[in-house]
Amino acid sequence: MRLVLILALASVGLAFLSVLAVYVYGMVARRSPGEPSHALPTDGGKDTPLDELVDGLETPDPDDTGMLLIADNLDAFAARVLSARNAGRSLDLIYYLWHDDLTGGLLAQEVIAAADRGVRVRLLLDDINTRGADPLYFALDVHENIEVRLFNPMRERGGGLRRGIEMLLRLMSINRRMHNKAWIADGRLAIVGGRNVGDEYFDAATTNFRDLDLLLLGAAVPEAEQIFDAFWNCGGSVPADALIRRPKNLDRVRNRLRRLGSGEKATPYLGRVRRRVSVSRLLDDAGRLHWSHDVRVVTDPPQKANGELDGRWLTSDLVPALDGGTKTLRIISPYFIPGAEGLSWLAGMAQRGIDIQVLTNSLAATDVAAVHGAYAPYRPDLLKAGIRLFELQPFAARKGISAFGSRGASLHTKAFMVDGRKGFIGSFNFDPRSVSLNTEMGVLFESPGLVTELDEIFETETAADASFTVKIAGDGLAWEGEVRGVARSYRQEPEAGTARRLLAFIVGWLPIESQL
Repeated sequence: MRLVLILALASVGLAFLSVLAVYVYGMVARRSPGEPSHALPTDGGKDTPLDELVDGLETPDPDDTGMLLIADNLDAFAARVLSARNAGRSLDLIYYLWHDDLTGGLLAQEVIAAADRGVRVRLLLDDINTRGADPLYFALDVHENIEVRLFNPMRERGGGLRRGIEMLLRLMSINRRMHNKAWIADGRLAIVGGRNVGDEYFDAATTNFRDLDLLLLGAAVPEAEQIFDAFWNCGGSVPADALIRRPKNLDRVRNRLRRLGSGEKATPYLGRVRRRVSVSRLLDDAGRLHWSHDVRVVTDPPQKANGELDGRWLTSDLVPALDGGTKTLRIISPYFIPGAEGLSWLAGMAQRGIDIQVLTNSLAATDVAAVHGAYAPYRPDLLKAGIRLFELQPFAARKGISAFGSRGASLHTKAFMVDGRKGFIGSFNFDPRSVSLNTEMGVLFESPGLVTELDEIFETETAADASFTVKIAGDGLAWEGEVRGVARSYRQEPEAGTARRLLAFIVGWLPIESQL
């Protein structure tokens, strides 16, 4: 009886401390609001180099949006560099992750150079993965033309026990994150998609992500700016200078980034980037742009991240597009957990005669084995419903995947294509976290030409030498593919080690699917 009483008192005490921690954090956030600011107007002033480049394009209709698919990781890095160097008015950058590594440092150097020219820079980052990079972020904030804000930040900026205690006490609120990704230059060009900022997104790591961005010009760019402003001015975005009082040395960071840019690691990487002539002519080659009147940048509201509202915001835009097909549906999602409701919905579409194909990571390729464990139990029912499943191999099948000798590849693309004419590219995964916990954004469009490009990528990534085809085999499953030029068939998770298989198996039995 005494033990029960002790446990009850401990539970009450922990609950009280949790409520107190959330309340104190809320007071700090309310007492440290940043001054509201908004996207700068694109007319009425002197034209910037980016204005001149964009205005020089022949636009079919002023209400249309031009879309350029950026599938190559080097192109994705170069496009951001190019837009920063040609910006003369503003850079509005919103990211879930910005690593302080080679490419993160090189892009930070471009941001500083733009600010030195008088460009106003607003950088909004989710705070869940900023540990260890505070010196970079807070030094940038010192620049008179750069302001940094952190979304749903930790008060404890150090490491160790105190940060762990804060995470424990704020477990529910800290679990809701801003997963958006957008790079907006001068209000004229926006890059929206699945890539964060870091070596693995730009072919500078040994294991790199397969990912996609859309470069947007024209009518949809102001929508991206409005989304940025909504997150920038919300109560969950706290100015960096309200979170840390220690001295911040911008000159020291400048010197470090300068050494990084001229170092032995950066030289071969930047050499490869400079050879991407397709990017150096990015805005001159109008023939690569897909123009469409039906383009929208869609998002969850920032309030989703603090649980103030009920509902399914972004999914209210995506579900009608997914459900509106009559022939084909192709889904690319690195983390795919359909849930019981999603399984029933997809099976119903398949019964209507829609050819559904899904590309996700194999257990060996995924960077989050726990998510794979929650996905795995759905495979038999998906296959029995007639849905085709492909799982990316962990090998770097494409030549030149990395400047540093890539040892593997992992899928990070979030996209879908419907009936060869409608599509979506963004940050939204087909999993409970994207549906219910994180804020997400992306581009919803109708463009047969662009969807054709995406379908070609899908065909390449699901070929036998790139992905395993999952099939029913007796009472279990089989994986078929071509590994190092040899046709292979497996009866258990291919190329995955024992520890990964065990972790995935355990997670499959735990009641934590809603958090993945």
